[in-house]
Amino acid sequence: MKEEKLLVKVWAIREGEVMVAVCDPALLGKKFSEGGLLLDVNEAFYKGELVSVEAAVDYLRKATVANLVGEVAVRCGKEAGLIHEDGVMSVSGIPHAQFVLI
Repeated sequence: MKEEKLLVKVWAIREGEVMVAVCDPALLGKKFSEGGLLLDVNEAFYKGELVSVEAAVDYLRKATVANLVGEVAVRCGKEAGLIHEDGVMSVSGIPHAQFVLI
């Protein structure tokens, strides 16, 4: 079985604050719309390092702000206890979640 990989991009946005974007690689560069919603998996925002799910969880655990797109990305956020099922939305069947620690 092929090991699942995720794209992770990390920014230090302010002192003590880290933003992490995580997406399923197959979604990179695509746009999804439903009703009045648009989910743009923009390369400038999401294209980062290709890592294992375990490494992505490590990055997410250090994040103060995170944005996750895709089945694998959102699942790893939920399994790590960082995303609650009620906080997941879907645009054209693509799961998306965010969290902000204050």
